[in-house]
Amino acid sequence: MRDAALVGCLVAVCCSLLSCFLVLRAWALMGDAIAHAVLPGIVGAYWLGLPLVLGAFSSGMFCAVATGYLKSTSRVKHDTIMGVVFTGLFAVGLVMMSRTVSDLHLDHILFGNLLGITPEQLRETWLFAVPITVIVWLKRRDLLLLGFDAAHARAIGLHSKFWHYALLVLISLAIVIAMKAMGLILVIALFIFPGATAHVVTHRLDAMLLVAVVSAVLAMIVGLWISFAADASPGACIVLVQAGLFTLGTAFKRNRGA
Repeated sequence: MRDAALVGCLVAVCCSLLSCFLVLRAWALMGDAIAHAVLPGIVGAYWLGLPLVLGAFSSGMFCAVATGYLKSTSRVKHDTIMGVVFTGLFAVGLVMMSRTVSDLHLDHILFGNLLGITPEQLRETWLFAVPITVIVWLKRRDLLLLGFDAAHARAIGLHSKFWHYALLVLISLAIVIAMKAMGLILVIALFIFPGATAHVVTHRLDAMLLVAVVSAVLAMIVGLWISFAADASPGACIVLVQAGLFTLGTAFKRNRGA
């Protein structure tokens, strides 16, 4: 329980910061696409005896690059392209997983295993979560400007393409560490609910980031406690708490406006 709470809080902090920019840039489906697209990379890495993190990251970046390429070379809308790419890659991953003979419980990739965190996974979480958090916090102003006015960002010397792909890299890395706790099916909740909850409460960036982090960490702790008391799935309980916080935030904003 101690390790689960620690890993959950680390994941909650870095994912909640990224969720704010995904919500502001209307990239929620991009996070979902990358989350589902890492499955074939994970299974492929297992086949080759490589670290699962390497396979997941490679597959996630392939999804992001393929989506960008298809967007620039076809007339299909962006959301449709992402739907095609991530469902196709997810189906490939499921076929690969069904043909894999292993003593490991690969279903944990889909549904998460927060209460089965190993010391090695705990170290990996520290290794990725802290740099992601620091980079997003230090570059929050630049990321916000790139999301709303890329032309002005280029005019003042920001490399828009570099930070565009840097953000995709950060999202892919965050998904890799978050899938251990939440699984590929529920991990997208970490990239939607915190930012959405903060967005309905405040419209200032720093306040939005703070509210997102607090709500995500609170959902992790309360959801983990509920799962222990009710003997239920930790990931599902955490998502339900996040949904409840979003509902409370929406009701608070509506009553305040009235």
